[in-house]
Amino acid sequence: MPGTRKLGRTTDQRRAMLRAMVTFLLENGKIETTVTRAKEVAAMTEKMITLAKAGDLHKKRQVLSYVTKEGVAKKLFDEIAPSYDGRQGGYTQIIKIGPRRGDAAEMAIIKLV
Repeated sequence: MPGTRKLGRTTDQRRAMLRAMVTFLLENGKIETTVTRAKEVAAMTEKMITLAKAGDLHKKRQVLSYVTKEGVAKKLFDEIAPSYDGRQGGYTQIIKIGPRRGDAAEMAIIKLV
């Protein structure tokens, strides 16, 4: 599929990694990772927040099927989504912080706005 980045992993590994990173971002507010991973995490986080803004039962089940911690899903519906009520997207921000020391991979901080 031409829209997704493979990130050098199999489908299952990639999906598990993104689920974990999205959950961690929603839990802590910001994470440090590579730029390409940050872009994928941003896209999925935006989708989760958009689902949570609707707030009906079906959307809750969709979010719970993706987010790995129940407490984080509850926080998403109770605190995070209502804070973006008047906003039409753009819930995350990616800030490039330069190359990683070991392999010179371009690093970034992704955070909730």
